[in-house]
Amino acid sequence: MDNQRISSQRRSLMLGAAAAAGAAALTHPLSVLAQGTEDIVIGGSIPMTGVFAFAGVGINAGIQDYVKITNDAGGIKGRKLKYVPEDTGYKVDVSVATFKKITSQNKVNLYYGDSTGFSKTINPELERNGAIMMAGASFATELNDPKKYPHQFLVGPDYTEMFGILLKHIAQEKPGAKVAFVYSDSEFGRDPIDESEALAKKLGLSVPVKIMTPAGSVDVSTEVIKLRRAAPDYTIFHGYILAPIPEFITQGKQMGMTSKWMGTFWTMDSSTVMKMGPAGDGFMGVMPYRYYYDTSAKAPMLDKIRAMRPEYQSTAYMQGFLAAMLFTESAKRCLEAGKPLNGTNLKAALNSIKDFDTGGLIGVPVTIKGNSIPVGRVYKADMKAQKMLPASDWITL
Repeated sequence: MDNQRISSQRRSLMLGAAAAAGAAALTHPLSVLAQGTEDIVIGGSIPMTGVFAFAGVGINAGIQDYVKITNDAGGIKGRKLKYVPEDTGYKVDVSVATFKKITSQNKVNLYYGDSTGFSKTINPELERNGAIMMAGASFATELNDPKKYPHQFLVGPDYTEMFGILLKHIAQEKPGAKVAFVYSDSEFGRDPIDESEALAKKLGLSVPVKIMTPAGSVDVSTEVIKLRRAAPDYTIFHGYILAPIPEFITQGKQMGMTSKWMGTFWTMDSSTVMKMGPAGDGFMGVMPYRYYYDTSAKAPMLDKIRAMRPEYQSTAYMQGFLAAMLFTESAKRCLEAGKPLNGTNLKAALNSIKDFDTGGLIGVPVTIKGNSIPVGRVYKADMKAQKMLPASDWITL
């Protein structure tokens, strides 16, 4: 088709649309008309490159897919969702600039942030702006404070709650167990340690050793000796993606340690754990969502995901998908109540979510009281099957 015909078609379409809008404006006040047809915009600071790209790519696809599912079903009360992401490379300054750019070019009501640093830095801006509710990739305990962060929420349990789920499982499985904490020397790593030690004691568990290492440390032989001396029944790693976890496990087993090994969310993607090789067999950890291939119960939303994407999708994908689902549900509740979409109303709508069915993404109905969803399940690596399999029921704190 030649360019002339395309542009004349475009022109007539635009003229037709303008005429229709003009006619409609005669029968409706403009503000109501605009409110009724405007897209609901989800902005996103997404780390598609850089150290966190493995997560950003999954998060981006998850949000995109849920937006598509919603729009294909007619949107929310006749309004379509529009997703506007930009790559941040997981850098706070780039993320802040991205936020300013996206919010100046679009009327944004919902936003996905890429890090704890960004969530904390942008918070005063969210307060001033007042129009936006935000979620993101962070599970920082500090953000789980509705007074300090009234327009933000976490798409799962915070890091302290993740430890809480693991410790609760340990206390049931082996009352009085000894639990070691191994964590990275980073804000992310240190986050849940003190509170979790206190919780362990409350549950009748002891913490004979806490070991801190640099985030991607290679030589951990000295630390492994310390760990073996403490002879824990369980070792929980936190604040790492992969290294140095396999090193700890391999050397620990060589020294005759019989500890069970555990991790938290960002270590628990199937592809990450499988990279541990034979050392990772039996590795356990907390996961707030079902894995892509988990068919242990009915999960119609997972069926939809598997139909859209026949290949494995990461746990970061599930996190992005659920973030978009909760954004959508909050907007829907606001519109149904006839309330304007702003940060306060959207967050109040989110906090009205009680016994909500996520279509099986989380295996129990969820209730969101504060800024987090304190639910999870312990999964265990089966290297033969190359899968993470359920090792506990769903645990709600």
